[in-house]
Amino acid sequence: MLRAGVSPDYLTYPFLVKASSRLLKWELGVAVHAHVMKTEFESDKFILNSLIHMYASCGDIVYARKVFDGMLIRNLVSWNAMLDGHAKCGDVISARGVFELMPERDVVSWSSLIDGYVKNGKYREAISVFEKMCGSGPKANEVTMVSVLCACAHLGALEQGRMMHQYIINNGLRLPLVLQTSLVDMYAKCGAIAEALNVFHGVRMSRTDVLIWNAIIGGLATHGLVKESLELFTEMQIVGITPDETLDTQILVGAAVALVAIGAGAVYFYSSNKPKESSECESESETRERVTPPPSGG
Repeated sequence: MLRAGVSPDYLTYPFLVKASSRLLKWELGVAVHAHVMKTEFESDKFILNSLIHMYASCGDIVYARKVFDGMLIRNLVSWNAMLDGHAKCGDVISARGVFELMPERDVVSWSSLIDGYVKNGKYREAISVFEKMCGSGPKANEVTMVSVLCACAHLGALEQGRMMHQYIINNGLRLPLVLQTSLVDMYAKCGAIAEALNVFHGVRMSRTDVLIWNAIIGGLATHGLVKESLELFTEMQIVGITPDETLDTQILVGAAVALVAIGAGAVYFYSSNKPKESSECESESETRERVTPPPSGG
C-alpha cells in the first residue's frame, strides 16, 4: 500500500493495530503507532483506543496507560479498553480504580472487572461485583455469566451456581456452547452430577466440542464414577470428538481416586472384622469363671 503511494486513513490504522494485537506482535504495533504519530490522526480516539488494547494485550500496560492518559477526548470504549487492560495484566486494583472513575459503565465494563477478579483467583470479589451489577448495573450477558459461573465452580458454591442458572433462564439469555460448558463445569465441580448431566444431555451432540466433554467426563471421574466416565469417553469418540491430554489426565486421576476409595474401604472392613485375640481370650476366660460352678468339697 505504501509502496504504491496510497496513504492510510483513519480506518486503516485500527485494522493494523488489531492485527498486531491478535498476533501479539508488540514491535509491529509500535511501528504502526510511530507511523500514526507522523499523520494528522494522532489524536483520533478510535485509533488510540485500538492502541490501548494492543499494548495491554501485549503485556505493556505502562504504555497502554500512557496512551490513555494522553487522550484529550475519551469515550466509553477508551475506559473499557483501559479497564480490561489492567484486568488482563493481573492488576485488579488498578482495574477497580478505573472502574470507579468511569463516568458511565455498560455491560462490558462490569464483565471486564468480574472477569479480572476471576482470572486472579478473587472469586468472592467477582460474585460481589455481580451482585452489585444486578442491583444497579445493566443486565448481565453471556460473557458475564461464564465468568460468574467459573467463580461459583472454584468456590464450590452450588446454591449460588443454581441462582446464576436461574438468572440465565429468567432473563432469557442465549445459551451458547461456552455457557453450557460453564454450567456443566460448575455443577460437576460442586458435586451436583445429576444436574451436570442434565445440562450436558440438553446439548445437541453435533454442537459439542472437546471442552464440554472434558467438563462432564472430568466431573464424573473426579467424583469416582469411573465406569460412567469411561462410557461417556467411548461415546465422545463415536461422535467424532478427539480427546486431549487434559481429558486423559482427568480419567487417570478419577481412576486413582476410585482405587484409593476401594483401598480405604478394604482397610476399614479388615480392621473392623479383624479378630481381637487377647481381649477376646480374656473375655472368654472371665465368662467361663462366671458360669463355671466351683468344685464341690469332699
